[in-house]
Amino acid sequence: QLPTGLYKKILVILHDSVLPYMNEPTLMMDFLTVAYGIGGAISLLALNGLFILIHQHNLEYPDFYKKLYSLLDPSIYHVKYRARFFHLTDLFLSSSHLPAYLVAAFIKRLSRLALTAPPEALLMIIPFICNLFRRHPACRVLVHRPGGPADMSEDPYVMEEEEPSKSRALESSLWEIQSLQNHYHPDVAKAAAVLNQSLSEMEDDISGLLELSAYELFDKEVKKKAVDVPLEFEQVRGLFGKKNDIFAEHFSLD
Repeated sequence: QLPTGLYKKILVILHDSVLPYMNEPTLMMDFLTVAYGIGGAISLLALNGLFILIHQHNLEYPDFYKKLYSLLDPSIYHVKYRARFFHLTDLFLSSSHLPAYLVAAFIKRLSRLALTAPPEALLMIIPFICNLFRRHPACRVLVHRPGGPADMSEDPYVMEEEEPSKSRALESSLWEIQSLQNHYHPDVAKAAAVLNQSLSEMEDDISGLLELSAYELFDKEVKKKAVDVPLEFEQVRGLFGKKNDIFAEHFSLD
């Protein structure tokens, strides 16, 4: 057992400063699989090393996607390693051989957690979900289900289920994204409205959105040119601006 701080320091540099220089990177299999099972930020950081071993050294991890699914909790949109996690998750979900129930479970869980996510995370996750629909057309039933949420007395999706195959995600509807179409941030509402139309074949490039911060979002809004909006339809008269007001007879605003 290693201290949490030491785990993080090792895992941050392991994939690019250690594994490429080892004669047998497979010796790190046990260490990385144990780290992946710890949970929280340590599991997120272990993904980089595991990806290299799975992709280049034929590591088999039967419960890999089940564990990846369990890592999706409300904190995932707030952690420091968010960009790294979603970059790797995008790679892991890029295979066209993944079953529809698994991808649908990821889409539903990400959408449900998006209801409490900050705007900068939403501007990244909505195109992320759209890309999953493009890769896996069988999941589009979540959007184009006849009647949609209106015909459902309750959502059949089981959020607490740890096994994606038992979450009943494919029986559900993506009402969460429909809710985000009324989001207070106009860019989020606009991004969520894309699912009302037919998606283009070309995937959205999310690389520039992975590290989008609240500061950048705020700075962008501040730099927008202000548009003069008329707030009064009638010229103000008197102190309170009412017609036939006794104050309007004796007082005026210069």
